[in-house]
Amino acid sequence: MSTALIITVNKSLLFICISYIYNIRYIEINARGNVVISINAFFHQASSTISYVVYETASREAMIIDSALDYTAHSGKLWTEFADKQIAFIHENNLHVTWILETHAHADHISAAHYLKTQLGGKLAAGAGVVHVQKTFVDFFDLSESHIPTDGRQFGHLFEDGDSFSLGNTEVTVLSTPGHTNDSVTYLIDGNAFVGDTLFMPDGGTARCDFPGGSAAVLFKSIEKLHQLADDTVLWMCHDYQPKGRALQYHCTVAQSRKNNIHIHTGTTCEAFVQLRESRDETLDIPRLLYPSVQLNISAGQLPPKAANGKRYIKQPISFTRGDVK
Repeated sequence: MSTALIITVNKSLLFICISYIYNIRYIEINARGNVVISINAFFHQASSTISYVVYETASREAMIIDSALDYTAHSGKLWTEFADKQIAFIHENNLHVTWILETHAHADHISAAHYLKTQLGGKLAAGAGVVHVQKTFVDFFDLSESHIPTDGRQFGHLFEDGDSFSLGNTEVTVLSTPGHTNDSVTYLIDGNAFVGDTLFMPDGGTARCDFPGGSAAVLFKSIEKLHQLADDTVLWMCHDYQPKGRALQYHCTVAQSRKNNIHIHTGTTCEAFVQLRESRDETLDIPRLLYPSVQLNISAGQLPPKAANGKRYIKQPISFTRGDVK
């Protein structure tokens, strides 16, 4: 397969987004059969998340991958500025959103999936493994299954490995890529793979595996699956933490990742990777937004029901390490 990348920057959009501390790159992919797929990356600076609006230029059908709400933990303030920029982009380009996708139940930002569906329509979808994540965290937070069902219904569509769907006339294939979480999936469209947190840029390595259901050995197998894709397949990352202060980067080829990833590259054994990954995970604190994120994201970003006093709450477990507190 041969894929040509034509990279252009829409200066007006770039200016608008920078003024709101978000960043856009407008990238057109000339695909096989004269079908053109446009991939548009939106950078959510507060969580170092890259979300994508992908559309087929002929049909104008679009899918949104891994969008985010804005959230301030110390105040509990939740707002939609970032997602609204994507909505504006959809309207400005006369797009019709048919899919709103999650690569996994994120632990570092709050999903905008439910909000986007209320504003744009489309089908919500995630990997089938999200039901296990729901059960884990409903139990962990002692939540009510009457408020948060654990059968995945909040997402509408639950994808298994190898499932496919259409974006206009273009097929999208779903690859199960667990390890970071047990519900992680990758969306593959015409030589482009949206990998969630399975991989970072080569100088960033890989994502942690110490969440419930995570496994370094399973992540190794998932990355091997991705590294077996065609060399010129483009991997699109969900996060970039800009190691050593470098400029934002969020895509590379399979060949580049397989050769240069600092955690797993050609010749890396599963045993070596597991030792490296688990040793690193032992040094990491929990993500800053873990507790609010997972409570909302297991419901596709839907807010919890109101309490009797009309307010909504998220739970925060506490521990005291210097003795019993009564």
